[in-house]
Amino acid sequence: MKVLLSVNGEGHEIDVEPRLTLLDALRDNLRLTGAHAGCEHGVCGACTVLIDGAPARSCLIFAVQADGLEITTIEGLAPEPGELSMLQDAFCETHGMQCGYCTPGMILTAHALLRDNPAPTRENIVEAISGNICRCTGYGQIVEAIELAARRLAGSNAAGGGAP
Repeated sequence: MKVLLSVNGEGHEIDVEPRLTLLDALRDNLRLTGAHAGCEHGVCGACTVLIDGAPARSCLIFAVQADGLEITTIEGLAPEPGELSMLQDAFCETHGMQCGYCTPGMILTAHALLRDNPAPTRENIVEAISGNICRCTGYGQIVEAIELAARRLAGSNAAGGGAP
């Protein structure tokens, strides 16, 4: 069946079987490989995307269910091709990723947090990312990255611009 997926601000009409997950549609049909297949049970968070601005597990959603919804993948966060968002840059600067497998899901989860709460406490950050599993960093650098991005976002907002 045909579905219209709005991904990173662009419409894509694709043919899918009703059982195809959104994760597989993004990776296989649209070649957006930032969302990763981890547990495929919605536990690890590696497949996290934003659906209508909220973090969602793309392995648990059928592509047909996403018809007409706004989907944001890690590829959609960059302000311009070849650039990093403030949040992505903070992850690089604080070494908030090592193997990188969980990083897109962590960044998208943090993006939604900072959009809704531009001045989160450490506890807010820990709670927000608690559904995303990282086996490399011990989470310390990830929390530091989100704190750094929040500080930078606050400064850029005072100057009139910036995005997580």
